[in-house]
Amino acid sequence: MSNGEKKLVRARDDRWFAGVCGGLGQYFGIDSTVIRVLFVLFSVFVGGGIIAYIILWIIMPEEPAAAGMGKVIAEDEPDQS
Repeated sequence: MSNGEKKLVRARDDRWFAGVCGGLGQYFGIDSTVIRVLFVLFSVFVGGGIIAYIILWIIMPEEPAAAGMGKVIAEDEPDQS
């Protein structure tokens, strides 16, 4: 997102379960804990929070991996190339 474009994606680094609340928090610029509390309240009082979470989990793409992420090789692990 180097061009300033906001995209709704599931967070990789701010997740408890699937990254939906973390992604929503990043998109709207608020703390993901607020989103999590709203999901719980919505689930308890309205009854659709779990269904909404599952739907968002399915339709929201996962945040792309950061550059340079990959397999980490320990120093004592032999190189198999």
